Amino acid sequence: MELLGIAVIILIIAVITATISALRKDGLGHNPPVRSEEFWMARDLPSVNYTLRIF
Repeated sequence: MELLGIAVIILIIAVITATISALRKDGLGHNPPVRSEEFWMARDLPSVNYTLRIF
């Protein structure tokens, strides 16, 4: 029974170590910033509510 408990503890430590290693190698903190080249505008979006356009 003690051997099973030790095996579970070692498995938990291995999973935690693998998770931390994967998160460190992920590189999410090194992504380049997103740049928008085109000026934003609401091209074909209506300026009034749909219910008001019916009447």
